[in-house]
Amino acid sequence: MIDFDQLPKSIKKSLRYINQDIKSIEKLEKLEKTLQIYIKKRKLQLKNENC
Repeated sequence: MIDFDQLPKSIKKSLRYINQDIKSIEKLEKLEKTLQIYIKKRKLQLKNENC
């Protein structure tokens, strides 16, 4: 796993948001689904570029 200090600033802010500002499981689950969608899309793009 990447050391926290090596992460991009935007990721650090997102992690802080998750840890400090999300107060309900519903919001956290919604964010999780959104992130999963974007990660899957990017994975597909990278796989297609490498083929």
